[in-house]
Amino acid sequence: MTETGLPSESVRDDRMRRRNQAERRFKLYGQIAIGFAVSFLFALLISIGLRAVSAFSHHTLVVELPASELAEPDNLDVTDLNLAIRANLLTTFPELAEDRTERADLFALVPRLAVLPLVQDLQSDFPAEDPLSVNLVMSDDVDLYLKNDIRLHRSTRVGQAGRLAQLSTGAYRLSDAGQDSFISFQDQLAATSAADQDILIDLSGALFELVDTAGASLILDHLAGPVPELGEQDARPVTAIYLGSDSANRQLSARQVAILILMRDAGIIERRFNASLFVNADSTYPELAGAAAAIVGSVFTMLVTALFAMPVGVFAAIYLEEFAHKSRLTNIIEVNINNLAAVPSIIFGLLGAAVFLNTFDLPRSIPLVGGLVLGLLVLPTIIIASRAALRSVPPSMREAALGLGASKSQAVFHHVLPRAAPGILTGAIIAMARALGETAPLLLIGMVAFVSDVPTSPNDEATVLPVLIYKWFSGSERAWEPMTAAIILILLTILIAMNLVAVLLRRRFERRW
Repeated sequence: MTETGLPSESVRDDRMRRRNQAERRFKLYGQIAIGFAVSFLFALLISIGLRAVSAFSHHTLVVELPASELAEPDNLDVTDLNLAIRANLLTTFPELAEDRTERADLFALVPRLAVLPLVQDLQSDFPAEDPLSVNLVMSDDVDLYLKNDIRLHRSTRVGQAGRLAQLSTGAYRLSDAGQDSFISFQDQLAATSAADQDILIDLSGALFELVDTAGASLILDHLAGPVPELGEQDARPVTAIYLGSDSANRQLSARQVAILILMRDAGIIERRFNASLFVNADSTYPELAGAAAAIVGSVFTMLVTALFAMPVGVFAAIYLEEFAHKSRLTNIIEVNINNLAAVPSIIFGLLGAAVFLNTFDLPRSIPLVGGLVLGLLVLPTIIIASRAALRSVPPSMREAALGLGASKSQAVFHHVLPRAAPGILTGAIIAMARALGETAPLLLIGMVAFVSDVPTSPNDEATVLPVLIYKWFSGSERAWEPMTAAIILILLTILIAMNLVAVLLRRRFERRW
C-alpha cells in the first residue's frame, strides 16, 4: 500500500494480470463447450447419414416379359403379371422348376406386390415394344444382402475338376483332376474358421454347396445353374466362394445366395436411385414403402397450423402489447401464456382429443385436427415472440405517429407492426419448426394410422414425418432402420431450411434503433 492508502503499482499490475487470465480462461471454457456441442452434432449427423445412405438406392431385377401374351391393359392385374414374371424366372433357371421348395426360393427374391407400380404404368400407357423390359424391386432381405453381406464374399481357386458323379442321396461327388489340389483345399479349411460359414463351389457356371470332403473328392449339393454333364470334366477350373456367414445367421438361404450370384454375373440386377422413398405411400413391405403420404400430410398439417396460430397469435400479441390496459386480468393472461409455453406437448394432445374429437366429433387422423392441435401448442410461443418484437420498436415511433394525427390503430398497423414484422416472422417460423417435429400430440389424435394413399386435402386420412419415423423405427425388419434414418435426414433438412429462412428474414429486414 502507498501513503495515500491506494494499492501499489505492482499490486495493481498483479490484479490486472489475474483478471486478464480469468477472462482468457472463461473464453477458453466457452470455446471448449462450443467445440463439444458442434462435435456431438456432427457425430450425430454422420451417424444418421451413414445409416441412411443405403436407403436412397435399391436393387432391381431386369425381367423381359412377352407383351403380346399379357392381358389387355383394362384386364391386367397383379396375378397376371406375377405369373408372367415367374414364368420368366423359370426360363432363366429351368433346373429349379421341378422342386417346389427350390421354386419358392426363386420366387421369394421378388415380392408379390412389386408389380403394383408396373400394373399402374401399363394400364395408363401400354408400350408397343415386345418383349417388354421392366425393373422389379427385389425384397428387402435381398437388397440388404446385395448392399452389405455380398461384400464379405471371398473367392479362391480350388483346383481342376476330374469326374462328377451323382450319389444315391441326390448329392454329387466331384473328384480332383490333380489328386492333390482338393486335399490342399481341405487342409486350408481345417486351418481356418471356414467351418463357421457356408462355402459354394463354382463349376462351369453351376453353383453347389460344399457338404463334406472325402479324400480327394468334394461332396456337393446342387443349388442353381445348369448341372454339367456327369462324367469327366476335362480339368475344368473349380472355385470356392466363402460367403462369410452361415444359414443360421442369414436371412437368405444358400440357394438364394447362389441365384443372386448368377443373376449378378448375368447383369440382370441393377442398383438404382430409390425414387419410391419420395413418391410412394406407406407399405407393409419396406422395399415398397415411401414417405410421400407423410410429406404431404406434414405440409397440410403445417398449413392448417399456420393459418390458425399465426393470425390468432399475432393479433393477441398486438392487443396485449398495444391496446390492453394493465390490470389484474391482463397480468393473469400474461402469466398463463408464459405457463402454457412450458406445458408438455402431450397435454395439448389430450386437449385436442377431448375438444376436437370428442366434443366436435371431427374425424381422427386428418391434418385438419392435427393442425389445430399443433396450433394450440405453438400459440403461446408466437404470442411471446410477437410481443417481444413489438416491444423492441422504440416508443418514439408511436409518439411521432400520434403527434402527426394518426389514430392508435393507424400508429400500430402502419408504423409499429411493419417494423416489428421481421421479429414476428422469425418467432412464427421457429414455432412452426417446433410444431413440425412434434409426435406425442399427434399420436393421441390417431395420426399414427397406416396410410396407403397420398392425401389430397386436409380432410383426408394422413400421417406426418415424425410419426412415420416412430412407426418405421418400431418395425421388426432390418430394412426399416436405414429407411428411418433417411426420413430423419429429410425432416432435419426441412427444419434446418425453416430456421435458415428465419435467420435470413431477420438479417434482411431487421433495423437497429
